[in-house]
Amino acid sequence: MFFERPGGGERAILVHLEGQDPEAREDPQEFLELARSAGADTVAFVSVSRHQPTAKYLIGSGKVDELHDLVGAEKAELVIFNHTLTPSQERNLERAFECRVLDRTGLILDIFAQRARTHEGKLQVELAQLEHMSTRLVRGWTHLERQKGGIGLRGPGETQLETDRRLLRVRIRQIKQRLEKVRSQREQARRGRKRADIPSVSLVGYTNAGKSTLFNSLTTSEVYAADQLFATLDPTLRRLELDDLGPIVLADTVGFIRHLPHKLVEAFRATLEESSNSDLLLHVIDAHEPERMAQIEQVLAVLGEIGAEGLPMLEVYNKVDLLANVEPHIQRDEDGKPERVWLSARDGSGLELLEQAVAELLGDDLFVGTLRLPQRFGRLRAQFFALGAVQTEDHNEAGDALLAVRLPRVELNRLVSREGWQPSEFLEQHTLQ
Repeated sequence: MFFERPGGGERAILVHLEGQDPEAREDPQEFLELARSAGADTVAFVSVSRHQPTAKYLIGSGKVDELHDLVGAEKAELVIFNHTLTPSQERNLERAFECRVLDRTGLILDIFAQRARTHEGKLQVELAQLEHMSTRLVRGWTHLERQKGGIGLRGPGETQLETDRRLLRVRIRQIKQRLEKVRSQREQARRGRKRADIPSVSLVGYTNAGKSTLFNSLTTSEVYAADQLFATLDPTLRRLELDDLGPIVLADTVGFIRHLPHKLVEAFRATLEESSNSDLLLHVIDAHEPERMAQIEQVLAVLGEIGAEGLPMLEVYNKVDLLANVEPHIQRDEDGKPERVWLSARDGSGLELLEQAVAELLGDDLFVGTLRLPQRFGRLRAQFFALGAVQTEDHNEAGDALLAVRLPRVELNRLVSREGWQPSEFLEQHTLQ
C-alpha cells in the first residue's frame, strides 16, 4: 500500500530539541512566535532532550511513540519541528504520526507565502518553495516511482515522479528569469538615483525589531506593521527630506532570523540587493530583547551572505520606552561620529536624533551651501543643473546667480578646478567672482 500525504491543519504540536550544539540550537520562544505568526493553534509544546540526533526520526523511537499518542489525544493535525529535517526524516515522522510534519524551514516558507503581497514577492516565495519541494518530491509520489508492469501498462516513457521533477525545473527556470528582470529594473532605478545624487538608506535588522514602525514614523507611511515575525516581506521605498542634507531614499526590507534558510537568501537576493547597494545601513535592534547580541550576530551573518558587510552602518536601538531609566540619545565614537542612536519608534521619541545622525554620516562627503556665480559662469551654472545638484536658484541685485546646491565634494572640486580655481579657496568663500 502506497503512502498518501495527510491533509493540512492548524492544530499543531511543537517539538523543540534541547542539548544540541550551541551553534545549532534554536530559541524556543522564537519558535512559539514563528508558529503564532503562521497562524498555528498550538495545542502542546514538547521539549526533547537529545544530544545525538538519529538518522531515521531525528528523535528517539520512544519519543516518537509518545508523540504519536499525544497527536491522537490532542487531535493534532500538524507536528512542527524547530529544526531542519531531511526529506526521509520528514517522511518517516509523517508515517509514524499519521499527520503532517513540518520543519523550521517549511514553517518560515509558509509565513513568507502568507505575507507576500506584490508580484515580485510572490515569485520569490514560490521559487524558495519549489526549490525546497524539489528535495522532498519523492514523499508524495512513492507509489509512482517506477513504471508499472502488466498488460497495457508496459512501455517507454517517464514516471510521474520524473514528470513532476521536469515541470519543477521548468517553473524554477521561468521564475529565475523573471526575477533577473526585476533585478535589472531595480539596478536601473538605483543608477537613476545615483545620477540624481540621492543617497539610499536601508533599514535592516532582526525580524520584529520594529523596522516597519520606524519606517512609518519617519516617512508618515502606512506600511503594514505588527507585533509578529516577518510582518514585512515586500520592500518599500519612500523619499524622505532631511534638514541640512536634502532628500534621501529610505527602504524598508524583510527581517532576518537565526539560521535563515539559504534558499530564502537566494530567492530574495533581488530584494536584499536593495540593502547591499545602499549608502548607509540602519541596523534596527530591539533594545528590550535579552538575546539581542545573538540577533545582532545573525544579522551581520546574513549581510555577509549578500555582500553588504562592509557598508557604513548606524545602529538604531529601538523600544527604549520599554527600558527603565534610558532616554533617547546618540552615542558617538572616538572621532565624534554617530555610532548608535537610542529611540522609540512607537511613541516617536528620538526620531529627530536619528535624522540628525543620518545627516551627519551622509553629509561627510557632501557639499551643501549657496554659491554665487556671476553671469560669465553660465556654462558652470548649466553643469550644476545637468547634475541635478541645484535645489533652488535666486539672483542678487548685480544679476549674479545664487544657487543652493547639494553635491559630492569630489564633483564640486572637479567642476571648480576646470574654471582655474583652487577648490580649497572656493569652498572657504562659497562664491565665484
